[in-house]
Amino acid sequence: MAEEVIYSEDNIRSLDWKEHIRLRPGMYIGKLGDGAAYDDGIYILLKEVIDNSIDEYVMGHGKNIDVSIKDKEVKVRDYGRGIPLGKVIDCVSKMNTGGKYDSKAFKKSVGLNGVGTKAVNALSSFFRVEAVRDEQIKKAEFIRGDLVNDYEIESTTLRKGTKTTFIPDEEIFKNYQYRTQHVEKLLWNYAFLNTGLTINFNGEKIYSENGLKDLLEQNLSSTPIYPIIHLKGEDIEVAITHTPSYGEEYYSFVNGQYTPQGGTHQTEFRAAIVKTIREFYGKDYDASDVRSSIVAAISIKVMEPIFESQTKTKLGSTEVGPEGPSMRAFVHDFLKRELDNFLHKNPPIAEALQRKILQSERERKDMAGIKNIAKKRAKESALHNKKLRDCRVHYNDSKEIDNKIETMLFITEGDSASGSITKSRDVNTQAVFSLKGKPLNCFGLTKKIVYENEEFNLLQAALNIEESIEDLRYKNIIIATDADVDGMHIRLLLITFFLQFFPDVIKNGHLFVLDTPLFRVRDKSKTIYCYSEEEKVSAIDELKGKPEITRFKGLGEISPSEFKFFIGKDIRLDPVVIGHDTPIEELLDYYMGKNTPERQQFIIENLKVEKDIIIEEM
Repeated sequence: MAEEVIYSEDNIRSLDWKEHIRLRPGMYIGKLGDGAAYDDGIYILLKEVIDNSIDEYVMGHGKNIDVSIKDKEVKVRDYGRGIPLGKVIDCVSKMNTGGKYDSKAFKKSVGLNGVGTKAVNALSSFFRVEAVRDEQIKKAEFIRGDLVNDYEIESTTLRKGTKTTFIPDEEIFKNYQYRTQHVEKLLWNYAFLNTGLTINFNGEKIYSENGLKDLLEQNLSSTPIYPIIHLKGEDIEVAITHTPSYGEEYYSFVNGQYTPQGGTHQTEFRAAIVKTIREFYGKDYDASDVRSSIVAAISIKVMEPIFESQTKTKLGSTEVGPEGPSMRAFVHDFLKRELDNFLHKNPPIAEALQRKILQSERERKDMAGIKNIAKKRAKESALHNKKLRDCRVHYNDSKEIDNKIETMLFITEGDSASGSITKSRDVNTQAVFSLKGKPLNCFGLTKKIVYENEEFNLLQAALNIEESIEDLRYKNIIIATDADVDGMHIRLLLITFFLQFFPDVIKNGHLFVLDTPLFRVRDKSKTIYCYSEEEKVSAIDELKGKPEITRFKGLGEISPSEFKFFIGKDIRLDPVVIGHDTPIEELLDYYMGKNTPERQQFIIENLKVEKDIIIEEM
């Protein structure tokens, strides 16, 4: 008989503000992570601090923000009004306290719940705030949310504003590291949305003069078919073009806040684009043909926005303000007026846009038969069942994905490797897709090959990305191959597949490479897994004596009992990132195109033969 659980007053416990944040950090900053993904918690902490500085700029106070990150210490300095000195401590340590509750001071602010900076304070091993106003300065220092130094107000010659210094707590964020590419993406988005603002990051100047037009130009992975259409109105700005690439790509913002999961504003924008273009040309074009290969950005400002989570990644507001129009009317009316006028005034762009729509229409019709055959093959083939070992999250065959669940799909090659991962995975959230040999080099091929090639067709079906990245069934797509020449080649071929046909998978931070250990160093007392030559040397020194050293040459050599350590909570993932200055067409042509003298010379100059590697390891 089960022991009765006594429920009394002794079971009731009240947590103070910092205890609750540290106990349930996900409620305040989403996931934790180690910094590999753009939406990991350490970037949310940075964003929460910068948001306050951005709000100052929007209100007309301060044109510069200084950001530095060194040795995990983050510093953010603005030149706004500075926190009122008598409320400095309350603003960073007392819940539901802040200037954003006064709508007169912050009409269209990023955050209105008074939680952000408090979460940063509670989740930092060290936190300092300095506010300067009226030639006076107030400083306070905290450790994990506890006030440790409350400095007296002093006179100063420093410029007015606020400076925040913090170090994310390694008790919360395990083995974290700020990735420069993710920080720069965050800061550039702030610059695009706030033209005239200068952000100085570790000595680099980040500045935009043309807003969303600059954003598209910096993020285009291929040459646009027509010049970027840039439209601005009161509380709304859009930029639109089409490229030869596949898919749809959107950058959406609310009150200067990047909303990577979109929301009502992006949904209405996609619908309004189709409606406006149909009416302009007087043709009932298929929506998929209008939006195929589109690259667009939309930024709106609304009163008291409603987001679907504390991290503000998806807008839920259906109206632009308490007394304003609906989101649908606001976005549709703007595009109907401004885009229609633009196309009338620019016939060459209107003609280029129509040619692109007609081309997409022809391709869609040409592939209709192939698609039906491919879908039937993917659904009925017993091979598909062998290739995909799904996770329980998807056993109900739902196409919906909960972004709070860290679902993963491991793409691996070979029976032994896929078998090890399958036996050691978390069956609830981790799935495995097994490749048969090396994938096809699809550079320069049309999307028709995705449906004709069995491997690509089944992989696309498993990911559910035929229509839109919004339907993606796994939050993290992980390439898991051997760390040898063949494994590296397979990685390149898979990355080429995504760059060629689904670049938004990479641009939205969904593609990773699994980092597995190269060595196992052990003696009778301890086993250490090493991911580099340096770690191996350190492990040998730690264990002393003559420990047993094993070099893993392939994933299949790692037993399931060991593999569980490498794909569990301590999993190491290297994100596949496209730099804002990386021309994808040129990149793929150089590495995956025809064998050119330039590439041959590159290989000769960078080649490491096996005997060189052996000598290095000895």
